[in-house]
Amino acid sequence: MTAQHSAKSWPTNQALREFVAYFACSAFALGLDTGVLMLAVRCGAPLALAAAMGFLLGVTGNYLCSVRFVFKAHRLSDRSTEFALFVGVGLAGLLLTEALLWLFVQQMHLSPLPAKLATACLVFIFNFGVRKALLFSTAKPKTALDSRLEPLA
Repeated sequence: MTAQHSAKSWPTNQALREFVAYFACSAFALGLDTGVLMLAVRCGAPLALAAAMGFLLGVTGNYLCSVRFVFKAHRLSDRSTEFALFVGVGLAGLLLTEALLWLFVQQMHLSPLPAKLATACLVFIFNFGVRKALLFSTAKPKTALDSRLEPLA
């Protein structure tokens, strides 16, 4: 392995810093998400609705924290489009969350809190990887579909 190759290998100091900072933002968002989930469940909301309500507050907090404290590179110049795609990735994570919560609570008979915490670990890895690659890297667009994804100078 050459020095040049190892210098570009993950994790770089920047990638590690982003991962740790994103983890902190996600922990904050998880607190919001889980608190809303548990409050809604205690108030009688169905699990799927409670999870969606928690998601809405959590994803907004995560975006604000991530763009302020985590990611310096942005592939998009339009922040409203960036937020929409950030939420879109989160919606994919929400679908994964719903499926895992159904599996853990309905099929494996775990209570909602431990099920939510286990699910959050898996969805965290998914969300970080996709958001980093799609929104917060300096990679150039590869397809016409990515035409709005341009690195900022």
